[in-house]
Amino acid sequence: MSSLGVRVAAGDRERIQKFIEGVFNPLHRAEQRRWAREYLWGLLHTPGKKTPRRMAEAGPLPAGAAHGLHQFINSSTWAWEPVRRALARTLAEHRPVYAWTVADVLVPKQGEHSVGVHRRLDQATGRVVNCQRGVGLFLATGTCCFPVDWSLVLDGAWDWDDLRRRRARIPEAETGRPVGAFVLGFAAGVTVAQPQLPKAPWVLNLTQRCDDASGVMAGLARRELDFVCEVDPGQIVLVGRPAPRVTTVGELLEEPHARQPHVLMRPSEQGGAKAVRVNVYTGTVRLSQRGAAKDGVSRTYHVLEQPSADGAQPARYWITSLMNRGVEEVLALARSQITARATVVELGERFGVLDFEGRSFPGWHHHMTMVSAAYAYRQLYGVPGAVPAPAARRSAARADAAGCWAGAGAKGLGA
Repeated sequence: MSSLGVRVAAGDRERIQKFIEGVFNPLHRAEQRRWAREYLWGLLHTPGKKTPRRMAEAGPLPAGAAHGLHQFINSSTWAWEPVRRALARTLAEHRPVYAWTVADVLVPKQGEHSVGVHRRLDQATGRVVNCQRGVGLFLATGTCCFPVDWSLVLDGAWDWDDLRRRRARIPEAETGRPVGAFVLGFAAGVTVAQPQLPKAPWVLNLTQRCDDASGVMAGLARRELDFVCEVDPGQIVLVGRPAPRVTTVGELLEEPHARQPHVLMRPSEQGGAKAVRVNVYTGTVRLSQRGAAKDGVSRTYHVLEQPSADGAQPARYWITSLMNRGVEEVLALARSQITARATVVELGERFGVLDFEGRSFPGWHHHMTMVSAAYAYRQLYGVPGAVPAPAARRSAARADAAGCWAGAGAKGLGA
């Protein structure tokens, strides 16, 4: 890796090379894999904003490196889907797959020309922001959530304005669709495109920005996938057979005789332990008629309620197909959502998920793929222990890099 202009330990060099060969092997052109390595290195080592110019300046690369990095992300035609599948396989080889989960990322933008940009309500702040909205699929390992796939929400004019879509190079098949469709698309990708991946429960928060929670759960059930889904108290369920009673999970858990209390111990902020009460509906429920009609196997589910400790916050509810798992295990799975949201914050603060400067649909997906790879590498191996080389060696490395990359950016990297 002499083009990086730093002394890298042999173990680091071997790990980086093995990672690149495993994850970026679908890139058949050698120069694409070299630029992937440089972009990955830049995301890991560049302080502050991760733009091609800043990444090129942070390392001893030739003057044209910024252009080459920009070309690799914005103009190259490499397919990101095979790279993401290879990334998921690599992670599954290194860490036990605990769950799959989904989380949003909002990317603030100026103007209206960046692909997918739209004015949306940021529920975290309560403010309307001009931003892109991405939906990410995360592989949870218990202590960490790795992003392995992304979708870009295309609403408003991005769904119907042909001129905008052509300028942003949006494929015809990419249209506006509800959040639930993205979730089920991810599930199809995991089960159909990657059947070799371990089967694991899906952990979802269907209380925000999801108009058809029953449809999402029924879609997962059709694929025989287990799940733990947080739902609104108004989520409709069916109780009893053969003439089921229609009710909501909130009303169901208000019936004292129908719930079984559990007390779980949790660490407190003061360093001790605190008791957390959880109620479990003693029977089983089915999905609403609309969801059940789509659910060919008519599965039954458990309902859990976590009341607010002080009564100031509303209770939280989960529907799960994990009928034989304990309450502690189900809620431990549910916490994967918290880990995924924390990962989204870290991706923005340390890995450049907010720093994509291009406007195209392929460029956005290329950048998000590289961000996901950089996060995975850091979690698996840490930051490569590079030590700044002496000035004379840096000069030699810069000359070597110039020869290695000469003309690559100008030629473009399209496959």
